[in-house]
Amino acid sequence: MTSLNTRRSLSSTRESITHKFSINGHEGYLTLGLFDDGTVGEIFIKMAKEGSTLSGLIQGFCRAFSLCLQFGLPTSEACKRFEGMRFDPMGPTSNPDIPNCSSILDYVSKYLQSSAVTSLQAGGPCGDSQEKSAPRFSEAV
Repeated sequence: MTSLNTRRSLSSTRESITHKFSINGHEGYLTLGLFDDGTVGEIFIKMAKEGSTLSGLIQGFCRAFSLCLQFGLPTSEACKRFEGMRFDPMGPTSNPDIPNCSSILDYVSKYLQSSAVTSLQAGGPCGDSQEKSAPRFSEAV
């Protein structure tokens, strides 16, 4: 683990995972930027109309969460702080592994701790039964 006072940088060109989801009819996209070792180093969420209050707050959350990861806070520890937070949108999701959530942050926290992300970080195939993992860039060329 990196010391909490040293910021770990992501490569200029890096792998990422984009996950489409829906919470009570509100569609969103979660993109996870990965360090060279496959662990999550940054997150981006695209949910609401650009410029909206919700969009701005979510972008701020993503920046802060990403900095925590880059300074060495384990993903599981960062997720504990946001799991269970309650605000709209909340309710049923499009992900059978996370059937309900109490907010966008609750959903993202649960997804980051899910078997799909754990499998990807370990170099395995995508855990989502409806999707196949994308080939690595070096495999596609």
